[in-house]
Amino acid sequence: MHAHAQSEQAQSEQAQSGPAEPESDPLARERGHLAASRAALRAMREDAEALGIRDVTANWVNAAVLERQLDERIKSLADLAHTPLFFGRLDYLHAPGAEQAEGGEGEEFYIGRRHVHDADGDPMVIDWRAPVSQPFYRASKKDPMDIALRRRFGYTGGDLTAYEDEHLSDATEDERTSKLLQQEIERPRVGPMRDIVATIQPEQDEIVRSGLGGSVCVQGGPGTGKTAVGLHRVAYLLYAHRERLARTGTLVIGPNDSFLHYIEQVLPALGELEVRQATVDSLVAHVEVRGTDEAPAALVKGDARMAEVLRKAVRSHVTLPTEPLMVVRGSRRWRIPAYELEEIVGELLARDIRYGAARDALPQRIAHAVLVRMEQSGEAPDDRVQDAVARNAAVKATVKALWPPVDPAKLVLRLLSDAEFLAEHAEGVLSEEEQKAVLWAKPARSVKSAKWSSADAVLIDEATDLVTRTHSLGHVVLDEAQDLSPMQYRAVGRRCTTGSATVLGDLAQGTTPWATRSWDEALGHLGKGDAVVEELTAGFRVPREVIAYASLLLPDIAPGLAEVNSVRESPGSLAVRHVEDLDAACLQACVESLRQEGSIGLIAADARVPALAEALTAAGLTYLAPGEETTRDTRLTLVPASLAKGLEYDYVVLDEPGAVVAGEPDVRTGLRRLYVALTRAVSGLVVVHAADLPVQLA
Repeated sequence: MHAHAQSEQAQSEQAQSGPAEPESDPLARERGHLAASRAALRAMREDAEALGIRDVTANWVNAAVLERQLDERIKSLADLAHTPLFFGRLDYLHAPGAEQAEGGEGEEFYIGRRHVHDADGDPMVIDWRAPVSQPFYRASKKDPMDIALRRRFGYTGGDLTAYEDEHLSDATEDERTSKLLQQEIERPRVGPMRDIVATIQPEQDEIVRSGLGGSVCVQGGPGTGKTAVGLHRVAYLLYAHRERLARTGTLVIGPNDSFLHYIEQVLPALGELEVRQATVDSLVAHVEVRGTDEAPAALVKGDARMAEVLRKAVRSHVTLPTEPLMVVRGSRRWRIPAYELEEIVGELLARDIRYGAARDALPQRIAHAVLVRMEQSGEAPDDRVQDAVARNAAVKATVKALWPPVDPAKLVLRLLSDAEFLAEHAEGVLSEEEQKAVLWAKPARSVKSAKWSSADAVLIDEATDLVTRTHSLGHVVLDEAQDLSPMQYRAVGRRCTTGSATVLGDLAQGTTPWATRSWDEALGHLGKGDAVVEELTAGFRVPREVIAYASLLLPDIAPGLAEVNSVRESPGSLAVRHVEDLDAACLQACVESLRQEGSIGLIAADARVPALAEALTAAGLTYLAPGEETTRDTRLTLVPASLAKGLEYDYVVLDEPGAVVAGEPDVRTGLRRLYVALTRAVSGLVVVHAADLPVQLA
């Protein structure tokens, strides 16, 4: 591997001596290609802006749709100043396969975030998702994949300043770790999460490029890149199956709004603007959530057995007929006896279709029974007559009596308020103690006045789906999945019954009382029991010293789970300080961290945040809340431990680990919360404590 990274002095000397000819200076040649590619992208954007739609649209609806599509096309062609247009180059030994028509003998391919072509339509940059780009991530000395040369580029800001070559077909050259790759992985971050398109590793690429038809579950410890893998998989699927997913839709689900804000720029940077983001709470927002549950109640409400309780409660509204139905049409009367009505109702119940769909079918079934009698008497009724009979007042009254409408929120309200109603439908499903746990101490009078909890909203979503089918999307990404309850998994699964899912999580970071025990169990609740479970164990973000320290907790929080093997050696990245004055020591550690380049997170138990906020303000240190974007001037974020999951900072100051553990309802959950807090650092971690450390870390 040959590196051609220029020092500032060398760059200065080259600048003083004037520009070199591209033939004698490969770096100048590559800079020239970058400039030409940027110009070509600008021309593509100008062409899109110049398109007129007035002459090609038949009506205002078509015009609005086409105009929206054109706006999205123009946005996707934006040239982001500080985002490299291409980050690599592949030199093939032979022409790639026939399906890759761009390829030619010995041709070079520049690999970037999006496709760019010149005025003649010839490619100048190939999309990283194209088949011809795959060897950039997968090729090795053992399997060169017909690549003679792989070149990586290094950038400072938006300027190309270095390159590094691997001659994969040269058996005499040793295989080494790429310095540019390492620098890009370790580059300090300010602002939201970046894409990892330039640094995707072979085991990550395999997951990213897995097909749309199958679901994938990725178990990955801190710093293994599971979130980035999930987002890049969405981008790849949109590239490979754009028309299908344009019809069916894609969705990324995160644990909270702070997390979604942190990741929201990744897909737009890859040219994908149409992926919706949501939390589970926002998906099931049928009612306003104003209350909270005690842990015992939340555990029962989140248990998958509640689905059976709800199913029985919904179906209990159906009553079997005891009286015949008389339908009057003109001078004729048609009698349907009670036993025949009972057969019709029984058949619909046996089919186990949605309550609302069965209710819609019932009047047509009754009308069909009337039409049979009409035909037997010599009449020749058609479909219009059947529809008219189905709308007959007597038929409608019978349907309302036998199969009344069900309001999902009112049904859940009654279950949580009426002990007898709950007992009737929870018999043999929930114990008496479990029933008492979910019953409200003070029943609410109405749906609007009730103080619904998040778990209640999920129950209403389940009941809603029992009545009316939930719309299914083409692909759903579920991140930080280990914190979901079985009922929440069911809610997400309803959104992809006809599609596929990418599930991302880490069992060691489960910090809810109902946290996932195994991925097989979770995938069963999701309705994706056939999903392939992949494990990422190579850590690229968290320094080895830091992850080893945090891993001391694994035997207690996730026995049997593989420890992350960090590829990053960074001696001195961990400091543990026993202090007298906690606030002052935290401030001092923050000041020290601010002398470094990059973002800083001060993580503390939620109860400690107000005191630290006051101390930071008194010391004149400006800080942000999680989700607020860091800038060059404000790089410090004060993070409650409960919101730290999924976030990363170059340097982390962790305040009083014992308080983080004590802030949770049980020790295991507390230690898991501490594990999350300990693994947010990309370059350095300072642990500050006045009280004793948990025994696992002592």
